[in-house]
Amino acid sequence: RYLLNALLMALGSAAVTLFVCVTGAYTLSILRPRWGDVVYWAVLATLFIPGIVSLVPLYLTVLDLPGLGISLLNTMWAVWLPAGASAFSLVLAKRFFDSIPRELIEAARIDGASELRIVFQIVAPSVLPAIAALTLFAFVYHWNSYLWPLTVLQGNTDAYPIVISLSRLLSYNRGAMNTGLVMAGSTLAVLPPVVLFIFLQRFFVDSVVASGVKG
Repeated sequence: RYLLNALLMALGSAAVTLFVCVTGAYTLSILRPRWGDVVYWAVLATLFIPGIVSLVPLYLTVLDLPGLGISLLNTMWAVWLPAGASAFSLVLAKRFFDSIPRELIEAARIDGASELRIVFQIVAPSVLPAIAALTLFAFVYHWNSYLWPLTVLQGNTDAYPIVISLSRLLSYNRGAMNTGLVMAGSTLAVLPPVVLFIFLQRFFVDSVVASGVKG
């Protein structure tokens, strides 16, 4: 159950991250609104803010969702939705979107393609290595996430991911720890990110090469 919870949490968070970052990067890089540069630099500035600083404001936002007046506590939505606010992923996605030829976009518009279709059928396949890298980063980060899920899922222990469950197993069995059970759980917890990396490593290497980073 805890492995499935972790998988559900990581996949949902990665999906939200990709959707927000791909559409956001497309807006800033391709559509280029009037205040796009201001927004971009504001997002970039948030990279210098420690994540722990935003913990309380983010918790209060999830506790009482602005405009809707509902609470997302003890639900997976409380884990998924904040994942979209990833400045690193947005900046990285925009870096790749800037390299897309403008002629390709203009040709699609002349053919009558909508902006949404351009994003998902033309632009996204063109930056597939970057999307694969973003997927890997987001999945591994949220798979290993501990503090935020523990904060928002505090009343729903059945929804805890494997990382939190292993820590609780250690704390509950001090002095009589089942070493074999803990080691087996730790091994299983490592496998999904490793398997995902094996499948996406080719795209990951291609994204590094395309970004111009040299060893």
